[in-house]
Amino acid sequence: MPLIPEEPQIHESAQGPRVTPAAGRTAPTPHPVPGPRTAAAPRPGRPVPGPARPTPPAQRTHAGVPAQPQAARGQAAAGPQVQLIPAPADGALDAAGEAVDLLLDTGRAPEDILVLTTGDPHPWAAHELSFGEESYWAQQDARDDVFYASVASLGRAAARPVVIVAVNGGDEAAVAALSVARERAGTLLIVCGDPSRVRSVLGAAV
Repeated sequence: MPLIPEEPQIHESAQGPRVTPAAGRTAPTPHPVPGPRTAAAPRPGRPVPGPARPTPPAQRTHAGVPAQPQAARGQAAAGPQVQLIPAPADGALDAAGEAVDLLLDTGRAPEDILVLTTGDPHPWAAHELSFGEESYWAQQDARDDVFYASVASLGRAAARPVVIVAVNGGDEAAVAALSVARERAGTLLIVCGDPSRVRSVLGAAV
């Protein structure tokens, strides 16, 4: 169904989001990262409680990436820009992962990014939750990296300048996640999913 007129137009992008670089900086042209990312080593400097943890799945950290200017973060008055990355339900997580990579590669700070899933949680979130919710949510509060949350924990997901939604679950969960994502996204909302389904959900939910 069509978008409500006052809502921002959804722009499809088969190659991932195009992110506006920080003022005064020339960002390289982003290129899609082929295939799923390999698992990264645990983030340096992070304490390991109890027995040694196995290598966490696919959590990527870009140390030293400069944060965007505060002025750029304050452009949410008119609502975030909405961008659609076409992907099937079983490929939405991979598409979201590639979107994260492209954002980081073009200068977006890791702590600016929140990834929400409407179905199965991201492997990183599932891994971290296995060590307890307290340590999991402490990482969100630390705001020093990309944070991943599922539709089941939307109420505790904090706002960030960029929110990526992987539509890998049912329509009801997608409605809930996209409604919250519009509220949590400061400047950019990226939705990874089936275009016709996403447009239908956005039209009904926002």
